[in-house]
Amino acid sequence: QVQLVESGGGLVQAGGSLRLSCAASGRTFSSMLTGWFRQAPGKEREFVAAISPSGDSTRYADSTKGRFTISRDNAKNTVYLQMNSLNPEDTAIYYCAVDSYAGFLPTARATYEYWGQGTQVTVSS
Repeated sequence: QVQLVESGGGLVQAGGSLRLSCAASGRTFSSMLTGWFRQAPGKEREFVAAISPSGDSTRYADSTKGRFTISRDNAKNTVYLQMNSLNPEDTAIYYCAVDSYAGFLPTARATYEYWGQGTQVTVSS
């Protein structure tokens, strides 16, 4: 099974930045799309961003567009989520997920096959 491990979460002040990492096992990682999702207490898990296997295509939720940047380094089997201009509404557990690539970047949770355990992001005011 594919293993995914998120890291980089923590406590940050409003207006600050964090960089999350998603490290994956397996040499097929470079052929898989990767998405980031987040879930706050009492809310549904929501789509944040996704990136194609080669990194040439990205997709963002409206709430994060312009503030978050997704990227990948296939040589390190790692996908990153750079988060700038954070606000308390960004507080959530952030998860990465992967799936086979079919030429588009889905936003639905059910379309992703493998998931990490999540990393907590807390933004203080």
